[in-house]
Amino acid sequence: MKAPSLAILKKELKHRSPEELEALCLRLARFKKENKELLVYLLFDVDNEAHYVEEVKEYISEAFTEINTHSFHYIKKSIRRILRVTKRYIRYSSVKETEIELLLHFCKTLIEFKPTIKNNAAMMRLYYNQIKLMERKLEGLHEDLQYDYSQEIAKLPFTEK
Repeated sequence: MKAPSLAILKKELKHRSPEELEALCLRLARFKKENKELLVYLLFDVDNEAHYVEEVKEYISEAFTEINTHSFHYIKKSIRRILRVTKRYIRYSSVKETEIELLLHFCKTLIEFKPTIKNNAAMMRLYYNQIKLMERKLEGLHEDLQYDYSQEIAKLPFTEK
């Protein structure tokens, strides 16, 4: 995901009320180097969460295609980096449905990745930990969403039942 230039951000800030600006700045103060990405989310994507989720999913898919597959060391390092960035995007949103949706996509993409991670204990542990995290996050959702997402999680390969 490319962030717009500062000029575009500045124009968007001019259209906001002082109360909105204050709320944006207070939320922005909690973060460090990711300030620009968070501000982009707050200004452009907060009203269209579905579009934001699709953009992050595209990033995840694209990042998996760019992994250097010549060494398993680079594969593990790249997968951990993709997960770290995905969690950063999840933190910006702070919507539980978005978190589960993005982690589901990460796990699906991870398990379909070639060369397979099935024989690597560290990568399988990372995969299982994300599944457990999604299952814990399900508890805070509405019952209908819980059922839908639990069905999606159950479809993932290697889920412990």
